[in-house]
Amino acid sequence: MFELFGIQVTWRVLLDIGLVAFIYYNIIVLVRGTRAAAVLYGLVVVLVVYYVAEKFNLYTLNALLGEFLTSLFLVVVILFKTDIRKALASVGTKRFWTKSDVRDDTLDQLTQAVMTMSHTSTGALIVIEKNMPLGDIIERGIELDAKVNKELIETIFFSDTPLHDGAVIVRRDRIVAAACILPLSNKLRGQPMYGTRHRAALGISEGSDAITVVVSEERGEVSVAMNGRLTTSLDETRLRRVLKNALGR
Repeated sequence: MFELFGIQVTWRVLLDIGLVAFIYYNIIVLVRGTRAAAVLYGLVVVLVVYYVAEKFNLYTLNALLGEFLTSLFLVVVILFKTDIRKALASVGTKRFWTKSDVRDDTLDQLTQAVMTMSHTSTGALIVIEKNMPLGDIIERGIELDAKVNKELIETIFFSDTPLHDGAVIVRRDRIVAAACILPLSNKLRGQPMYGTRHRAALGISEGSDAITVVVSEERGEVSVAMNGRLTTSLDETRLRRVLKNALGR
């Protein structure tokens, strides 16, 4: 115990403050740059208006906002159901240290395959699983169990093969499934330069911590989607660097 500005501070108080700060920091990190951030700002505005209405005795407005705020928990759950599910799954799979299970030679094979398909404008969608399991996505595709190699990836996405539609799922150093159907993001609508593959890549990145590599069939452009964001126009060097950074290398 020690005294700070005339206040007795114990280790329990410090622990309490530290835990609250940790929780708020992680909430800010989770919602930053997402739709949830805009909704949170809206809720803050509602709280400010409610406080002002109470101070100035605006009874009707105060009663209306009071009824809304009594159901705030239910409103938050409905508005943030996707974000809450992703946050809880992220907490459940959180590691105290980050070390990728994907070997460098696997990344080399994947990168070489992607760049070859980029040069031939072969459309491709490759999902790299991280900490959050993608079992529900894998079950909807054709399950495989093959080592990641350049020739196999190119064969899967060749236009005349039955598995070229959909996504390939990579877990550690294995291709575990192909022809997987991914959830589509609501982003990129009305942007003709980005098609279903890019929306699917964003969709899986919004609901999980997976990293998705996209090759555009129209332009041969290589993109990476993670955390609900799309990084485009990647060459081989930048693609390799983005994947290694995302996998904690």
